[in-house]
Amino acid sequence: MKAMILAAGKGTRVRPLTYELPKPMIPLLGKPVMAYLIEHLAKHDVREVMVNVSYLHEKIQQYFGDGQRFGMHIGYSFEGDISNGQIVPSPVGSAGGMRKIQDFGGFFDETTIVICGDAIIDLDITAAVAEHRRKGALVSLVAKQVPMDKVSGYGIVVTNDDGKITSFQEKPSQTEARSNLASTGIYIFEPEAINLIPSGSAFDIGSDLFPLLVQKNCPFYAINLPFNWIDIGLVTDYWEVMQQVMRGEVPSMHIPGRQIKPGVWVGLNVHIDWENTKIVGPVYIGSGARIDKGTQIIGPTWISDGCHVQRGGKVERSVLFEYTRVGQDYSFKEMIVCGEYCVDKAGRMMHVDDDTCDLIWSDAREKVIYPMNYAQVKI
Repeated sequence: MKAMILAAGKGTRVRPLTYELPKPMIPLLGKPVMAYLIEHLAKHDVREVMVNVSYLHEKIQQYFGDGQRFGMHIGYSFEGDISNGQIVPSPVGSAGGMRKIQDFGGFFDETTIVICGDAIIDLDITAAVAEHRRKGALVSLVAKQVPMDKVSGYGIVVTNDDGKITSFQEKPSQTEARSNLASTGIYIFEPEAINLIPSGSAFDIGSDLFPLLVQKNCPFYAINLPFNWIDIGLVTDYWEVMQQVMRGEVPSMHIPGRQIKPGVWVGLNVHIDWENTKIVGPVYIGSGARIDKGTQIIGPTWISDGCHVQRGGKVERSVLFEYTRVGQDYSFKEMIVCGEYCVDKAGRMMHVDDDTCDLIWSDAREKVIYPMNYAQVKI
């Protein structure tokens, strides 16, 4: 069985996490989201995977390479061009990316799983494909019910009693939505379906292809199997997901490192003043991190590699990306620090150059988080 991972988008709804990373590379428990997908596909004997890439494509390709270490073959289809010696990304839509791959080398020659590269799943793919084939579907969509106040973030389907899709709405408003059965971004395609996608033009799966399948009365079905689905649609979702996985609420995801006391995991070569700190799990402290005396770390908190919490600092229910330094006596609660940005759990974003921001950074490579009146800041 083959698969395609959709990874060409900019991930605008999860900025600032995607200013420096493509969305499939957002880390959960220190590992990119897409790595969990690759590993899950491998468990279901998927051995050939194509990935369409565009925005920050090199970070995906450098991490996953040819797929050998995952026990599979991974190939890439770049969407863009070269102008004046510079690579210029130019996505052609999720369906357009599939057609580009097919026109180039005919990859879609058997039943293929197509999956968005920005969610964690434990779907029984083998069972889903079996149902797809039993129904004689041209295309199947794995669906899941969502709360009505969330429908505007998803493609919404209406089905008959047999599961055939009779209506598809791409991100309707709550008042317009005809159901709350949402697309999970997991699809099963037969090769013949690719012929419905026009060549050489931008074409989207949700906005363009799925309404076309309904219009043509194609055998287009929804598969509604029980499974866990963690979708990072917004930056606020990321904070909530990290809280969930660190509390152990996602059985398939385990905190890495070595558990040195109940609820506290560490990477290699950490420096922690254990006698003079308060650490309440669940907490992960990454390799090369330093936690000074008089500090408090309250979980669920993820502290990435190379971070430094200075004397008297307090970090509570937060996520610190690599090489973040929390200044002396500064309290830091329910925040995400990523690159030059700090985001609270409600999605309020602050930048190093924001005059209204009460935090400052020393430079773009080492984020130093201080109260504005901290006297020893060096810019």
